Amino acid sequence: TLQRSYLVLATVSPTLYFENPIDSTQFATSSPTTKLFIDGKFVESNSSEWLDIHNPATNEVVGRVPKATQAEMVAAVDSCSRAFRSWSETSVLSRQQIFLRYQQLIKDNIKELAKLITLEQGKTLADAEGDVFRGLQVVEHACSITSLMLGETLPSITKDMDTYTYRLPLGVCAGVAPFNFPAMIPLWMFPIGMVCGNTYLMKPSERVPGCTMLLAKLLQDAGAPDGTLNIIHGQHAAVNFICDHPAIKAISFVGSNQAGEYIYERGSKNGKRVQSNMGAKNHGVVMPDANKENTINQLVGAAFGAAGQRCMALSTAIFVGESRDWLPELVERSRSLRVNAGDQPGADVGPLISPEARAKVEYLIQSGVDEGAKLLLDGRNVHVKGYENGNFVGPTILSNVKPDMKCYKEEIFGPVLIILEADSLDEAISLINRNPYGNGTAIFTTNGATARKYTHEVDVGQVGVNVPIPVPLPMFSFTGSRGSFRGDTNFYGKQGIQFFTQIKTVTSQWKAEDATVTSPAVTMPTMGR
Repeated sequence: TLQRSYLVLATVSPTLYFENPIDSTQFATSSPTTKLFIDGKFVESNSSEWLDIHNPATNEVVGRVPKATQAEMVAAVDSCSRAFRSWSETSVLSRQQIFLRYQQLIKDNIKELAKLITLEQGKTLADAEGDVFRGLQVVEHACSITSLMLGETLPSITKDMDTYTYRLPLGVCAGVAPFNFPAMIPLWMFPIGMVCGNTYLMKPSERVPGCTMLLAKLLQDAGAPDGTLNIIHGQHAAVNFICDHPAIKAISFVGSNQAGEYIYERGSKNGKRVQSNMGAKNHGVVMPDANKENTINQLVGAAFGAAGQRCMALSTAIFVGESRDWLPELVERSRSLRVNAGDQPGADVGPLISPEARAKVEYLIQSGVDEGAKLLLDGRNVHVKGYENGNFVGPTILSNVKPDMKCYKEEIFGPVLIILEADSLDEAISLINRNPYGNGTAIFTTNGATARKYTHEVDVGQVGVNVPIPVPLPMFSFTGSRGSFRGDTNFYGKQGIQFFTQIKTVTSQWKAEDATVTSPAVTMPTMGR
């Protein structure tokens, strides 16, 4: 079904993604090629290096993506640079109107965007629509730019003197997105950057480029001028290019710690602003007074949704006191989830992105067993009829996990929930604060004092109270901290506006005596007297 959808897109809009229109008879011998988006045109790359795009449910090749050449990357940045002057001088009301049209086009095409996500990334169609929707919320927030970019003023700081500030765009900005959220993460980046008056160079994950390409087409249809958004593809060379090119003033990144630290260091050394969201180990603390039914459902959904491939997945649960007695019910609820290809009806857990990702998850599961953890539910070797070659791992639960185990210290990034136990809330907080990551955490309780103590004492950037994945809505900011974030200013919300703009302060003096009004002189002027 999804392959047919991909082919329909190729046939209807061949200039969008692919080299030539193709039909189903060609699919077995010819894979559609993803184009670059440079200066308002979808162009075929001249690269000699191409990467295969796989459907994670089957591992079949469904497309190819180029590693953009140096000349193509330079052309993309040059296009951004040329467009910046006129775009930055475009009125904020005009920019707002473009993004008002854009958010409607995204709504109109949410199902097509979701189909592309499921084909290339593997998540269920329902989860893929959620991926688009959370990105759409950021676009809707960007439409409030007339309020978000307001400056400040202080009149009469001394006699006849006023001071005021206003926000200006930086120039060319760039974004490097991960594979796990093909819509949401790019939509965290270029809409906020562009509505502030910057132009944008986007590098989507080479594993899931299709959704970003369709988003670019929709933005063009909304009226964005040529050159305001350019898209390149690639891996290390493209990342280094973004970090090094002098025209690029700011970089947004979401992904692994290794890549995030590298981009932050290299980009910062080159004088660029960098915001880098990286790895996580998110803990959920279960108190004995919590609502058991709601808590178990929340844990199951947050641990295994999107096959655990979320930087905000609740991958670690700490059961405090008697709440450990709920483990058998947690296991049974997890066992009931249906593992299947993302486009199949009733699927709860789709495949992992690649065979390598599956192998890593299975290795970390086994490492936990080898180090003494108890395997309460084993999702390895899950059989999905009709998709035997897919990258599937079913829901897995490890208990009796200790903080020195590899499965705890490393981010698993798969459908694996690890269980620790604590005798008190203080012990649970201490354990979490010793962990290097600070992306998200949650506590499940019906006691307000317990919740308040936890939210004040836990050293994590985003905290949920009976909310397992506390990703803030766009009027706030995504505030991961410690080892999960590098930079001074976070994504979207007020901090996003601050990241994509610079402040200019003007102090002016106009003396009152210079404003004297005189009557017109009607007599002959006399000179030299």
